[in-house]
Amino acid sequence: MGGKGEFAVKVRREDVVAAMLPMQEHWLPQSNLDLLLPPVDVGVFFCYKRPSTGGDSPIQDQFGVMIGLLKKALAQALISYYAFGGEIVHNSVGEPELLCNNRGVDFIEAYADVELQGLNFYNPDESIEGKLVPKKKQGVLCVQATELRCGGLVVACAFDHRVADAYSTNMFLVSWAETAQGKQQSLIPSFRRSLLYPRRPGSYDLSLNDMYVSVSALPPSQPHHPNSNQLTSRIYYIEADQLSRLQSLASRMGPTKTKLEAFCAFLWKLVAFGESERDNICKIGVVVDGRIRLGEGESEKTNLMDSYFGNVLSIPFGKMGARELKERPLSYLAEHIHGFLGMAVTKEHFLDLVDWVEARRPEPALARIYAGGVDKGDGATFVVSSGRGFPVAKVDFGWGKPTFGSYHFHWGGESGYVMPMPSPMGNGDWVVYMHLLKEQLELVEAQAAHVLRPLTFDYLNVD
Repeated sequence: MGGKGEFAVKVRREDVVAAMLPMQEHWLPQSNLDLLLPPVDVGVFFCYKRPSTGGDSPIQDQFGVMIGLLKKALAQALISYYAFGGEIVHNSVGEPELLCNNRGVDFIEAYADVELQGLNFYNPDESIEGKLVPKKKQGVLCVQATELRCGGLVVACAFDHRVADAYSTNMFLVSWAETAQGKQQSLIPSFRRSLLYPRRPGSYDLSLNDMYVSVSALPPSQPHHPNSNQLTSRIYYIEADQLSRLQSLASRMGPTKTKLEAFCAFLWKLVAFGESERDNICKIGVVVDGRIRLGEGESEKTNLMDSYFGNVLSIPFGKMGARELKERPLSYLAEHIHGFLGMAVTKEHFLDLVDWVEARRPEPALARIYAGGVDKGDGATFVVSSGRGFPVAKVDFGWGKPTFGSYHFHWGGESGYVMPMPSPMGNGDWVVYMHLLKEQLELVEAQAAHVLRPLTFDYLNVD
């Protein structure tokens, strides 16, 4: 039981954890970059083996101690990360705003009748989705702590992407773990929205009209009819030497490419082989964090952006015909990706994006690639979001580092979503979460099994 995701999860208790200190209720406006995010929740989970206590205390007693520590540390962490204890409310013009009222975080305690080694990480839709990662019903953040049959523990969160990006959530997760260990928080979040105020007068490059789109300008969404080629989640790993090989191949033209650029080029080329129409246009978007760029040239702003809590993202994308993607060498595709990323990794791009949103408020807008294949002749479309900063080794609440951790994001978009993260092995390998069409995943496994390998418990090399 449990080997293939077939296990029962029983909720033992549901609670609400609020910040330990009372706070003055206030409104926190969404920045213009926050307003580009649709109402979607992001999941993240960490798995821990049973702690070695040196005694004979029953598993249930250990779990109770760990839960108490998690809740106490969460109540302390929410003092500075108060945004996670609030709720989203729409204002008079329909825009979301954050009401910081300390409503607290829904906290679920559960038991799963499965051993840690029985969790099917390769197929998170079967083992993680709806079982170990909670469905957020209210508020901004929801937490679920699940005891496993072996005495292990899974700590999972679901958070509202309109309030926080992965960078912000990573800050919170590390602070929560530091607090649990009695350490001082290494980074105190900044909610200074003035850092992202629009310019007066505003201006922006017209290329943003290709990258972003008002929701009202999108064609009506097509009704979803169940079929065998649905968006599906899988988790793979890539060994460090394979990443180095891809980087070497991708760098044969122009400057040395990053491992992320090389991986993106590899995946873009790979999915093109699933297109039956050679003229179909395949698109790839790459998420860019603007914190470093917005702080350029201003030391004080650099420090503030380093701790800024909220969304500071842009999703530039490239497009190319399936036939050309198949025929061109990896280095050509990597150079193309390097080029469109170069236009977005600038301070001016993010300042322009803030002004672009301002010119359209209160009309909601989003990244065009999120809507997927909205144009005639569109083929495979997906977004790669770098999780290289995923702090899997730092989310230690006092009973050891996670055996495994990953983001889990059914993002609701029409396009696919891919996130590479550092492996918990700490050896330079990557863990890659993929949310792609089932036929695309089958193509990956048929043609790239030597690069992207299914992540199993054996890979984690747990004693």
